[in-house]
Amino acid sequence: MPLVHATPPRKPTTPLPRFQTGILMMFELAEIIASMSIYPYINQLVREIDITGGDDAAVGYYVGLIDSLFYLAQALTVLSWSRLSDRIGRKPVLLIGLTAACISMICFGLSTTFWSLVISRCMWGVLNGNTGVMKTVMGELTDSTNMAQGFALIPIVWSIGSFVGPLMGGMLARPQDHRPGLFTNPFWRKYPYFLPCVVSASLLLLALFILLHFLEETLSTKRRPSLTLSISGVSRGVDSDDQESFVRQNTANTSLLSLLTPAIIIPIANYAMLSFLDISFRALIPLFLSTPTHLGGMGLTPSSIGLLLAFYGIVDGLFQALFLAKIVDWVGPKRLFCVSVSCFAPLMVLFPIMSWLVHTRGVIDHAIMYALLGQLILTVTWDMAFATGLMFVTASAPAKNVLGVVNGLSQSSRSIACALGPALTTSLFAFSKKHNVLNGNAVYVVLIMLSGVLRWMGSQLPDEIQDRDD
Repeated sequence: MPLVHATPPRKPTTPLPRFQTGILMMFELAEIIASMSIYPYINQLVREIDITGGDDAAVGYYVGLIDSLFYLAQALTVLSWSRLSDRIGRKPVLLIGLTAACISMICFGLSTTFWSLVISRCMWGVLNGNTGVMKTVMGELTDSTNMAQGFALIPIVWSIGSFVGPLMGGMLARPQDHRPGLFTNPFWRKYPYFLPCVVSASLLLLALFILLHFLEETLSTKRRPSLTLSISGVSRGVDSDDQESFVRQNTANTSLLSLLTPAIIIPIANYAMLSFLDISFRALIPLFLSTPTHLGGMGLTPSSIGLLLAFYGIVDGLFQALFLAKIVDWVGPKRLFCVSVSCFAPLMVLFPIMSWLVHTRGVIDHAIMYALLGQLILTVTWDMAFATGLMFVTASAPAKNVLGVVNGLSQSSRSIACALGPALTTSLFAFSKKHNVLNGNAVYVVLIMLSGVLRWMGSQLPDEIQDRDD
């Protein structure tokens, strides 16, 4: 089978509604920055609240538990938020989620116990279903001709957020240590991680204001007639109102069970497994980088971790912005998905290699830098799987009127995967290091085996993206 994807002649590409898409991506960026900002310092924060009793190897258990409970809380409610958006509109649900995220970040910065950290994060998970609703809005703003362009923006924004969030969190954490002359109030010693949280909350508040005043409703039954024409008029015929009314009548009472067909389940299962492996990798990176060298880590400080993750994010974002849509058109979404997920195994292999290099050389030198560069290249390739995976999920919806439910199912599956991923991965990391299972590398072996399962699952995806406009 040739790598280059031969495509038949297609109809002209519909231009993206740039202003609305830009507002949507701005809102998504604010949420990602806030969410990612905690990772450079969360391991240190867990150490300082002394829930581990001074056992550095146990930090991974508790950090993974915080992440897992957040995603579990999200998994319990995200489908309900998506279905609610099918009834009251996308915009009200997005505004509720932004408000909850803002309050959650303030509470997280004021937390001084482990369980207050958990409650703060779970507040975001329970009351914010925006991840699924945002993908629904993107699906309603695009058609089959510009879907690749639209969904290519999501990993770009994720990469930018992955750059700004960790950079901001790492640089603003513990301001009383970095700028003692400016932050002299005892408040900053009592709440040393409040500054990055309040800055994140401010960004979320700004996004809420812009969303409230400028984002147009995309749900067909709630949007204004002018928006219906501007979004859908290019790709629909003169009978679009009658068609939409007919589809609403036939999908209003659609049950979840009727949507559980192979055409929908296979893309969602791929996306869930992809999310499990990705969140496991994201949880491993700061844990591996912050773990002391004698336990097989690199012993970096929160600010150094933030700078490294920020560099990863900006390079990833630039690549996705410049090349992702073109590569999807050239190679094809299924081939690109399969190639991307194949990069996960070598990505895992680099962790024990770096651990061995640090152990034998005693310092972080050019050899470690080359390994980190290789990991960056593999990460960039791996991340391209998300855009194509989302394209398959969105295209699997039999009609735009059930996009909210399909994306809700997808996000629920992703949340369950993400709830299991950090807890299992960080716990297995800590267990394998503490008991020297497979020389401390058991976690990487398990994840490599799971990546093989994902590669097989990717082969079950349809060869072409379904054209919902035909």
